Amino acid sequence: MNKISTPTQVYEVDGDILLRTAQPFDAEKISQYFSNNRTFLRPWEPKREDVFYTVEGWTKKLIKLSELHKIALGFYLLIIDLNTGDVIGTISFSNLSRFPMHSCTVGYSISEHVQGQGIMSRAMKMAVNYMFSIQNMHRISAGYLPENERSAAVLKKLGFKKEGYAEKYLLIDGKWQDHVLTSLVNPNWQEAQ
Repeated sequence: MNKISTPTQVYEVDGDILLRTAQPFDAEKISQYFSNNRTFLRPWEPKREDVFYTVEGWTKKLIKLSELHKIALGFYLLIIDLNTGDVIGTISFSNLSRFPMHSCTVGYSISEHVQGQGIMSRAMKMAVNYMFSIQNMHRISAGYLPENERSAAVLKKLGFKKEGYAEKYLLIDGKWQDHVLTSLVNPNWQEAQ
């Protein structure tokens, strides 16, 4: 595994996948990823406007996200297939809170054609390690739809523990949906000097 991560940028390699911070020049690849997986991801994501699937829309969004990266208040990461150069998944960390919580929320998606190959587990392991070791997060929260068994399996494999059940928690695919709430606590957290 190769690492060149910094407090404002993620760059980690595990075999044939690269996990790195999204940049404004990635707009075309990201819009292609979401366009290719539009139908597949629909049941698991918020309802998207048409601009979400355009290069122009993603260019604007990535400019704003790059500012969040610089001040370490959010991270939008791409999972890239090193053999093809294609974006095959995303991982985002939002709601970053420093003292006294040191916590954040993670969300993720993966391309339909690489599902079930362990790619998300590998990428999430790198991403979680980054948030714990470099961003010094104490706790990462994640929620998933009760019927999303693949998502549940990824989180369980990483050690996320179930904490509760939230009724009508998020507006997904145009309707309020229940979620299973989980979290992972950093066993090595220490207060920054």
